[in-house]
Amino acid sequence: MARRAMLPGTVSIDLRAATASDEPFLFALYASTRQAELAAWGWAPAQRDAFLRMQWMAQSHDWAARHPRADHQVVCLQGQPVGRLLLAKDAAEWRVVDIALLPEHQGGGVGTRLLTQVRDEAAKAGVPLRLRVLRTNPARRLYERLGFQVDAAPPEEAAAPYVSMTWTPAPRQG
Repeated sequence: MARRAMLPGTVSIDLRAATASDEPFLFALYASTRQAELAAWGWAPAQRDAFLRMQWMAQSHDWAARHPRADHQVVCLQGQPVGRLLLAKDAAEWRVVDIALLPEHQGGGVGTRLLTQVRDEAAKAGVPLRLRVLRTNPARRLYERLGFQVDAAPPEEAAAPYVSMTWTPAPRQG
């Protein structure tokens, strides 16, 4: 079932269930999230592609095992795939397992609109919304702007590369 959100200027964002036919796009999206990191390594294109495919498959299998009932959706802008949202829901919490947009669609309000929509739905369900993000990821500023707060971490995780963040809905009235 597709959902639609509007960006300023009446640009529509649609979410639709990911299918096997989306695999080439989803791999390209994953690869786009690793471009800067891999460019610094100086690998040949074939070596870079083999590494990315191995990592992408490992990540896909891990997430499928840990979040078997997660909603895996492709984000479409004006009918074209531009990203993905992987959202795991249970009665106690919702977790943004992954949200990713192609680089050319970052910083234009798509991520803000998607997360605002998910946050609003979590509020209606009365559950916190959680995610993990690389400490140095620029998206962390977006999450903080949308009300996510860094969770307290045990001392042994103080230097971990990722931080856990939570947005908590206001208590229900009545």
